[in-house]
Amino acid sequence: MTTDFFAPLVDDPYAYGAIAAANAMSDVYAMGGEVVLGLNIAAFPDDLPHETIAAILRGGADKVTEAGGIVAGGHTIIDAEPKFGLAVMGLVQPKAVLTKAGARPGDVLFLSKAIGTGIVTTAAKQDAAAPEHLAAAIESMTRLNRHASHLAREAGAHALTDITGFSLLGHGYEMAAASGVALRFEASRVPLLPAALEYAARGIATGGAGRNRAYLAGKVRLADNISEALEHVLFDPQTSGGLLFPVAPERAAEVEARFASAGETVWRVGEVMEGEGVEVLQ
Repeated sequence: MTTDFFAPLVDDPYAYGAIAAANAMSDVYAMGGEVVLGLNIAAFPDDLPHETIAAILRGGADKVTEAGGIVAGGHTIIDAEPKFGLAVMGLVQPKAVLTKAGARPGDVLFLSKAIGTGIVTTAAKQDAAAPEHLAAAIESMTRLNRHASHLAREAGAHALTDITGFSLLGHGYEMAAASGVALRFEASRVPLLPAALEYAARGIATGGAGRNRAYLAGKVRLADNISEALEHVLFDPQTSGGLLFPVAPERAAEVEARFASAGETVWRVGEVMEGEGVEVLQ
């Protein structure tokens, strides 16, 4: 069982509903499970047009249907600021559960989606984002982690986590701590959403990135030659981000082949080492 909900990230109500649903279901996929049903969690102003509410709910329901589950009801309250998400139930074979623990020294780290959703959607809220850049972020946020989870498991992933509000580095640190190892990321290999770095260089950032940076002080070590803009993206909180998973080095080529054959994106972004914490090289 898992739950997640939040205020609108984008203006389009259908996209908002779909993003919120994909994000809520992601934790099921991050443990190797399959979604069975969802319950809507909604708060809407009493003057919000009914067609807008219907579009939000339709976006969420369509995404749950795509996941192979059903929306079995939910609960709505009146609130000045719209909020939407789901409580989700999933099923997993107990012996096949994947957690953040399990990464082993020598493993190769893979990431299934580009990062930067927080910066791009913040730029859009400031009317500073090009439509095509926002569209790329929406496509990423509405893409389910379902098949990527299947592929990671088939390729022998030792651990699994989705990248959400604590950023790539924050969730990487959680995996390192749970596994009793250190993670090393190569910043030049980390995939970025179109214009995320450009917007960060303009000073567009989220409050969540600042909180992530403060929390991870002393836990994450960044090379001196990493630009401030790139740091902002690495600490950027993600919505419905991708999956981060380690596999044995001899299976790295298999990961790339499986994802390519399935038409799914994946990037080799680092490695697992002896030690603790997270290190980021250029």
